[in-house]
Amino acid sequence: MAVALAALDAVVCTEGPDGARSIPVTELHRLPGEEPERDTALVHGELNTAVDVPPLGFAANSRYRKVRDRASYAFALVSVAAALEVASGTVGDVRIALGGVAHRPWRARAAEQMLRGAPAIETSFAAAAEAELAGARPLPGNAFKIPLARNVIVRTLMDLREEQG
Repeated sequence: MAVALAALDAVVCTEGPDGARSIPVTELHRLPGEEPERDTALVHGELNTAVDVPPLGFAANSRYRKVRDRASYAFALVSVAAALEVASGTVGDVRIALGGVAHRPWRARAAEQMLRGAPAIETSFAAAAEAELAGARPLPGNAFKIPLARNVIVRTLMDLREEQG
């Protein structure tokens, strides 16, 4: 769910010892850094009280796709959440977030920026996915996730484009 919320710019509202605060979903989960035992940006005694999802007119044309090893409740090898707005064959707006490829949901902002104003065609989607993943540095044993993520991004965007007609 965090991947879809990241794509939609959701914010987690919390209440804790120091009062209320708002945390973008993309910043809620922490990178290991110097405190690998801490998974989130929450402090001791802090509680999530709400999740705010800003209105996004084209969110009705959205999709979440999860690729996993087996059909059970396995963790995602790669997941993609995307929303796409197409007008006259051109991408008006787009949101893309990835899961299963980093310690926290990865908002694909480079791909989004590249796609706005581009033709809503497979080659544009593939070029944007390639650009987004160009700097990816896989861990040993999971380099397969880079082409998998690229393919899942493209397929998800193609499906959304086809749904818009």
